[in-house]
Amino acid sequence: MIANVKMIFNCLAIVFTSVVCSKPVKTAAQDPGNTMVTYTESTEDFPNPERGFYRYSETRASNYTALDLSQLREWRTGAKADGGTYSVTSSLVFRYYVLDIFKDKPLSAAFINSVRADFNIARTAGSKLIPRFTYTVSSKAGSCPEKFICPPYGDAPKEVVLGHIAQLKEVLTENADVIACVQMGFVGVWGEQYYTDHFGDASGNASAGKLLDNNWNDRIEVLRALLDAVPADRMVQVRYPQLKQRYVYGVRALTNVGALSEGEAFSGTDKARIAFHNDCFLASADDYGTYEDYGNSVSDRKSDLNILKDYKNKDSRYVVVGGETCTDDYSPQNDCEPAGIAQTEMEKMHYSFLNCAYNNDVNNDWQKDGCMEEIKRRLGYRFVLKSAGFPKSITRGETLKFNIELLNKGYASCYNPRQVKLVLRNKTTGQQTVIDTDADPRKWYSGITKWDGAVIVPAAVPAGNYEIYLSLPDKYASIGNRPEYAIRLANKDTWESATGLNKLNIVLEVK
Repeated sequence: MIANVKMIFNCLAIVFTSVVCSKPVKTAAQDPGNTMVTYTESTEDFPNPERGFYRYSETRASNYTALDLSQLREWRTGAKADGGTYSVTSSLVFRYYVLDIFKDKPLSAAFINSVRADFNIARTAGSKLIPRFTYTVSSKAGSCPEKFICPPYGDAPKEVVLGHIAQLKEVLTENADVIACVQMGFVGVWGEQYYTDHFGDASGNASAGKLLDNNWNDRIEVLRALLDAVPADRMVQVRYPQLKQRYVYGVRALTNVGALSEGEAFSGTDKARIAFHNDCFLASADDYGTYEDYGNSVSDRKSDLNILKDYKNKDSRYVVVGGETCTDDYSPQNDCEPAGIAQTEMEKMHYSFLNCAYNNDVNNDWQKDGCMEEIKRRLGYRFVLKSAGFPKSITRGETLKFNIELLNKGYASCYNPRQVKLVLRNKTTGQQTVIDTDADPRKWYSGITKWDGAVIVPAAVPAGNYEIYLSLPDKYASIGNRPEYAIRLANKDTWESATGLNKLNIVLEVK
């Protein structure tokens, strides 16, 4: 059915690309001859690309299980969370790839082709993946100091890791369209860069209990290789904020180094691409060591909660943040407000996604205590049209000046590049003219955005009356016409599910 809708849509559409006029213009709201429209907000929870509660999926190289197309489609339309008392719609799938049989040898062609097939299944389903590669997800108890997990942990040495990353580069690059972001993985149990046999064990099981300069350098080498292997327009999430600091500023950098600035954001540099995942969100005051200074060869390990949280708060405005809860030990702080601080923490750290299935001792409390619906709506971006002003008529070949005000009620903005287009649909013939704009929804941060735009209406557009639509499609041509990958605005009576367009309820006469 999707293919048929796409075919009909393409038959109707004739696409023109205009040059964007970027000089200052008089706003549409200042012109009494314009059509002004206000919009009604929707409180509906619906799937949008690259945000929200994700679904968890795991496969082992030793016993590979492919993604299930029907399951991914069910997750998109809404299903109960595993172990949850609530249902969610999910456009994101976290995918664990456990490289358990490749700890001492290259990846096989069969395994890489299986990963490639997963991406194809996700594309068919209208989903995106958050992949993480690791060598073990098992903890072995024993008589070591930490008892519940003891060495050897079972991850792979650096040379093997770097070889595997190089092998994965091609499949990651060719599937950039259905990758939301990539988590660093590779180092340590669960790929969380903590309990590791080869990169410095900072846990209580090791005598040093900190990381040395060579440990940091080895981790940085892995992260650098992964940044090179992952498509340049996609971010790589690390588990601990200090790893980004040490990558950018050096292995002896202090924790009070500068966070990413707005001028540096979305620039494609390594600093702009390193993001964060927190696998123990609200598990303790410091989220089980997330905000720890792990030392170096000349400094000791110590807690640095306030400085590192402030760093992540500022940096995360421009990079993707996600993760999961892992224990309910921090109750009531991890509960809904006012008893807890759950929503405030998500807002401060700009969360775009969370695991819907773990740990549901925490997540189910959000449902029971009444804040789950808010969290479902606000994870990531949530763009609400407030008003729009357009001229009542325009002459072909001239500049169309307009004004749009929208509110981002989400905890974060978009984190991947995305197009913003105006679509003019002829009311008589259905012919569509698509006009590019220079807007960047990654910069539609939480709060109000006032967009004073100006585009040239192509001279080839036939005269007539046109309905105006706002389109926020994926940047990749492979999925650019798929409505599942277009952003839906949170308003009543604006979304066209068959086309992925947002109707502005404005008619423009083109002369």
